[in-house]
Amino acid sequence: MRDIEAKEVTRNVARLFEEANFFLPADVLAALKKAREAEESPVGREVIDRILENADLAAGEKMPLCQDCGAAVVLLELGQEVHISGGNLYTAVNEGVRQGYDRGYLRKSMVRQPFSARVNTKDNTPAIIYTDIVPGDKLKIIVMPKGGGAENMTRLAMLSPSKGRPGIIDFVVNAVDEAGSNPCPPVIVGVGIGGTAERTLMLAKKALLRQVGEPNPDSEIAELEKELLEKINKLGIGPMGYGGRTTALAVNVEVFPSHIASMPAAVNLQCHSARHKEAVL
Repeated sequence: MRDIEAKEVTRNVARLFEEANFFLPADVLAALKKAREAEESPVGREVIDRILENADLAAGEKMPLCQDCGAAVVLLELGQEVHISGGNLYTAVNEGVRQGYDRGYLRKSMVRQPFSARVNTKDNTPAIIYTDIVPGDKLKIIVMPKGGGAENMTRLAMLSPSKGRPGIIDFVVNAVDEAGSNPCPPVIVGVGIGGTAERTLMLAKKALLRQVGEPNPDSEIAELEKELLEKINKLGIGPMGYGGRTTALAVNVEVFPSHIASMPAAVNLQCHSARHKEAVL
């Protein structure tokens, strides 16, 4: 059994949320630069130029990439040989969110009683925490600030199995088309297929963590990703909705077995500020 101190969890969560909000991942920057070269629309190219300029300024000045610093989504992979000492794991995570959003001057967006008073919690807690128990003696922390514009475009469909592959394609492409400029394209499209309603939604969100340009290792799924990306980029929405061929930088699909009577599918979009960071303790 290996001890990891709660204060180390707090320290790393705080740091990761600051870094995620300040620095766009290298794979996203590379994808944006590639898209800029391929974009045929002059306005689309100009928009991507401004996105890249914004990323440079945010990194240089250590200021948020976007005014919406997101809900604090935290995914933990907890080794079964790990013991968290000196405090509660989730309390430590929330304290890290509190410290990171305060120290980094990140916008606090969480409100209590979302259906009525909507009073700001003033520290961006509580975090949205998911934990997987895995083999080993390490703790992996993944943070994903999730902006409202992209998260609001999430879609779930409980499709009939008879819809098959064409049904999945129609659902995903229509979801992106209906989202339009709301999620601040060019987007990354996370797609979950299978499991149950809540499982497929989680698959779609976790799909956003895969590196841009890295296909699913299953060749059939990789082919589906390729077709979806081509169809989405023919919608003409373009960067920030101003038109063009770059509506999505990537489509990442994750699949899980499902009940014989079910074919759940979900779409979770991430804006061009595709922010996530991770650390292993």
